[in-house]
Amino acid sequence: EAAQAALREVGLHLDELNKLRVLEPGGAQETVQLQEECRDFLDKIAEFHKIVGSLVELVDQLAKATENEKMKAIGARNLLKSIAKQREAQEQQLKALIAEKKVQLERYRVEYESLCKTEADQNEFIDQFIFQK
Repeated sequence: EAAQAALREVGLHLDELNKLRVLEPGGAQETVQLQEECRDFLDKIAEFHKIVGSLVELVDQLAKATENEKMKAIGARNLLKSIAKQREAQEQQLKALIAEKKVQLERYRVEYESLCKTEADQNEFIDQFIFQK
């Protein structure tokens, strides 16, 4: 006991196997326990880091997929606008063609009426000519 007390005074201790130690036996055991807890903590941190990395990668993939779908939607919207403008232009062309055909029809109707009048006049002249004979 006196030897152990003298050793303790200079900061040395004997463990249960009577090996000379710098730390007290209880402190050494706590140090080993703390070391194991630190290893467990580091393992958990590494696992957490891996999970976060996977999550970030997944979010990046979702962001890229979302951006692709957004671009597709914008493209489809622009295509629809283009088609609508083409149809509007086509409608205007068809309306102009209808107006042109209506003018032509009116001209033909007037010409037909004129020809009918000329025919009637000529028939009347022929009838008068035949009756004069």
